[in-house]
Amino acid sequence: MRVLLINPPRFNEVLADNPSFIDEERGFNPPLGLLYIAGYLKKYSGHRVFCLDAQVEGLNYNKGFKKRIEAISPDVVGMTVMTFTLIDALKTIELIREAEEGLNKKIIIVLGGPHVHLFPKETIQLKGVDFITKGEGERPFFNLLEALEGRGQLADVKGLAYREKDVIIDNPVGDFIENLDELPFPDRNLLPIEKYNSILGHGRIVTTMFTSRGCPFKCAFCDRPHLGKRFRARSAKNVVDEMEECLKLGIEEILIYDDTFTVNRQRTIDICDEILKRGLKFIWDIRARVDTVDEEVLKKLKRAGCQRIHFGVEAGTEKILKVLNKGIHLNQIENAFRSAKKAGLETLAYFMIGAPTETKEDILETIKFAKKIKPAYAHITILTPYPATAIYYQALAQGVIQSDYWRAFASQPEKGVVTRYWEKELTREELFYFLNKFYKEFYGRPAYLIRQILKVRSFDDLKRKVRAGLKVLNIRVRPS
Repeated sequence: MRVLLINPPRFNEVLADNPSFIDEERGFNPPLGLLYIAGYLKKYSGHRVFCLDAQVEGLNYNKGFKKRIEAISPDVVGMTVMTFTLIDALKTIELIREAEEGLNKKIIIVLGGPHVHLFPKETIQLKGVDFITKGEGERPFFNLLEALEGRGQLADVKGLAYREKDVIIDNPVGDFIENLDELPFPDRNLLPIEKYNSILGHGRIVTTMFTSRGCPFKCAFCDRPHLGKRFRARSAKNVVDEMEECLKLGIEEILIYDDTFTVNRQRTIDICDEILKRGLKFIWDIRARVDTVDEEVLKKLKRAGCQRIHFGVEAGTEKILKVLNKGIHLNQIENAFRSAKKAGLETLAYFMIGAPTETKEDILETIKFAKKIKPAYAHITILTPYPATAIYYQALAQGVIQSDYWRAFASQPEKGVVTRYWEKELTREELFYFLNKFYKEFYGRPAYLIRQILKVRSFDDLKRKVRAGLKVLNIRVRPS
């Protein structure tokens, strides 16, 4: 069969209100989930696999997008769906159904991803959806294709949901893939890799990578614990083999998107040693927790070419860190940033405001703390209680959010849905006031601006930083 994996456009995302410059400048990341499925199908089946990333190719819902689908003439189309991308997935389904008429054939449409896992029965009833896969997508998608070709039964495919007449069949989720080394690498050859980049990228061609799946921690704002994503990690050799493959493709920078790359200290050191042993030269960055690094690990990361480390700080008070169930303390945060700077690593800190019980005074303390630890960059958001997070359930239980609007949205997706915040201690307007204040106070400091100018690597880099800086200084985020 001809299998087309689509990353839909992003014109109708349901997101919390961010400063416009973040959305405008964020760049493009390859859809690794789809590329993992493509690699799996290529290794274990004889299907012809195609991938179309509408975002990086600038496609919209016009005839150009439909013509690309018609030119491939797929038998099956697969898409990954997040809650905030659901509307664009459904608009893409409409386009596929239009393409069917010109092709004079039935195209089977399969949806997977976190949203589908959380809302399987709501999703399978949406117009145009034939099948959904829950859990990790490689095996269910492969087994579905086998069943469609008569080499198995739909009822036996773990993680599959579908309709038989008016009855919803919702098969149980299968086991997670324990040995991640057995997975083929994402098939990056299916996409124009030269078009992927990042707002923070040092290299001309950037890709992303996962060296593990799941997360052992239980932050109150994160959906991972409720998705059953138990932590599993790839071996150092397997990780560096993929890195080496990326370099052969001409990729210059790798952004590792593990929830926490440094969970296993020895594995972190082993990956660095393997990079050094092979003499690989490239730029990479990681995401980590402040309580999983130390000076030795940070120095080793730097020696192996790591340039930046992203830390989830979230808050500048012990009170709010406890509310968020972060399991870290302010002194650990300070030590991690101090050690990273000593090792020569650039840092990015994530902060959020608007947690339960958080007051104006707490937010001001967090702003002060952000300036104290001096990350190279700060990313600040208003905490949004997303589906399947502890804070969302807490908001429903306490009446801060009046109804399960995410489930209602999953059943009847409509444009214009307004994301809810924790509006008990502070109003929506007050939260946006402090979001603006945080960005301006952090990025508008003369000392910070001077440091950024001194780090300019080229004229293009200077232009990019000036453009971003002007947008920050003119920032004004308004509530929806």
